[in-house]
Amino acid sequence: MGACLLASALASPAAHAGVLEFATVPALPVMPNVTINGKSQAITKTMTKFAVNDETGTEAGWNVTVIGNKAAGKSPVFARYCPKATCGVDAEGYVKGGASLPASSLKLKTTGASFEGVGKAPTFACAAGCAIDSAAAVKIASAAVGSGAGKWTATGFAAASLSLAIPTTLKALPEGEVYRVDVIWTLSSGP
Repeated sequence: MGACLLASALASPAAHAGVLEFATVPALPVMPNVTINGKSQAITKTMTKFAVNDETGTEAGWNVTVIGNKAAGKSPVFARYCPKATCGVDAEGYVKGGASLPASSLKLKTTGASFEGVGKAPTFACAAGCAIDSAAAVKIASAAVGSGAGKWTATGFAAASLSLAIPTTLKALPEGEVYRVDVIWTLSSGP
């Protein structure tokens, strides 16, 4: 039996609409299917590129953070989800009381990644790995005061930059259902 793992993302509006914005919003890729075997596993995938455009002219710096989405109809952790009108007896959406993975199961490791642009480059904050599906906001990247002006593209993520820890207790889901997580990416000004 297997499990399909999906992610959805939402980007918060920029602090200065039109002058500090995501040129390309960060997006989590669909994770590979898992064959349930009663053992702990880790599956990996490459993080997608994203880009920040800072045309404020202030060089005040900026931060990119991510947090699990706890809003109604969303899930901050990978949880059982029906992606269509009905899945057997379950309606579209998260299945109340359904199986889930623990928080902080999905980690982003930025070792080897870099920012492409002109000027003093922003930096990544997740060389050792940061939890993407966390209840607290996690800083992924930042531009210090005097850096990050203009357009910067985050690129060069390793093939295993995203790693999802699968516990021995992962449950097989009914036909058509998947495990899904919702996250919010935020771009804010300041160091």
